Amino acid sequence: MTITKNRDADTLTIALEGRLDTTTAPLLEAEVKQGLDGVKRLEFDFHALEYISSAGLRVLLATQKTMNRQGSMVIRNVNQIVMEVFEITGFVDILSIE
Repeated sequence: MTITKNRDADTLTIALEGRLDTTTAPLLEAEVKQGLDGVKRLEFDFHALEYISSAGLRVLLATQKTMNRQGSMVIRNVNQIVMEVFEITGFVDILSIE
């Protein structure tokens, strides 16, 4: 998985490419923990994310809880495969998905 971060003032955009699974979820978790200081808006760009597992969902849930305390989080450009996972798990009700 490739993680690309772009910070603009108090907005952080994280683009993911590849698979967010048991192997790569710890990488995203580390990147998020390092990068959220002073962030009021976190945007995930999933246009190139091919797959997400329960390990990836766990990282998103933990990140959402953090961002609920300091700002907002949105997920954009979700493909049908990843959206199905969000729908089946009920994450469509927890996350802001555009």
